[in-house]
Amino acid sequence: MKKYIGIDIGGTKCAVIVGEYENDEIKIISRTAFATDTDEEPTDIIEVFCEIISKEKDFEAIGISCGGPLDSRTGVVLCPPNLPKWIDVPIVETLSSRFGVPVFLQNDANACALAEWKLGAGRGTQNMIFLTFGTGFGAGLILDGRLYVGASDMAGEVGHIRLTEDGPEGYGKSGSAEGYCSGGGIRNIGRLFGVDKSAKDIALDAKNGDETALEIYRTSGKYLGRTLAILADILNPERVVIGSVFARSEELLRPAMQAELEKEALFHTVRCLDVRPALLGDEIGDYAALMTAVYGVSG
Repeated sequence: MKKYIGIDIGGTKCAVIVGEYENDEIKIISRTAFATDTDEEPTDIIEVFCEIISKEKDFEAIGISCGGPLDSRTGVVLCPPNLPKWIDVPIVETLSSRFGVPVFLQNDANACALAEWKLGAGRGTQNMIFLTFGTGFGAGLILDGRLYVGASDMAGEVGHIRLTEDGPEGYGKSGSAEGYCSGGGIRNIGRLFGVDKSAKDIALDAKNGDETALEIYRTSGKYLGRTLAILADILNPERVVIGSVFARSEELLRPAMQAELEKEALFHTVRCLDVRPALLGDEIGDYAALMTAVYGVSG
């Protein structure tokens, strides 16, 4: 098995992961995580990455998963909203010069799509959409057996699609897909029903039979189905893999989602579409960073 390094950069934590990969199987050897100090200069944080990586030998490549916007082709982190000091940071050039191996950068949704495609619920597909459905709502697109990032790495920003003229806000837009289909979105739907609780607490109430909580999740599921119908009619994927909230509360979301999907999308589109919860769970960020390295080398 060949060794790879993954770096997961987030607004609350960062991690360096060492793993071995062969034949669509990954074994994580070690993981070093630390809290992200958003007041710290990016160069100082990158130096911490370098200190950790320098302890490793004979690795093939480094993969970096980070929130966008970024430029995966030039390897520059542009201006992630949760990392205010990370503006035009040439992280790929810095690390490749330091370690003399290929270094690859992807936004986190795309990196997670690679992980679920090769290691999780998307195995065996050629056309797959991965949806985050967590803090935000974004997509990673696998089209014709390749990751699709678009002209400026902005492909998959499905959370910005406006589904209704008025509605809960997400991604800076009222009535957006993210406003209905994210943890914060579910909380905002709850407020429309007079409930001010987290998505997790509303889910607990729903699973205990609370009708208002059930209706909140039915509302989110309906608009998830409407979003899927748009994506399915345009891209005609064989599978959609959905993470985080959907993976934890599928039974609350799926009935309304499926009904709306079948109502809104073309019959022949829905007939070939398989919607599944993500499989990689809380470790998906680790696998995503490693798969960015593996995919970068092997394509």
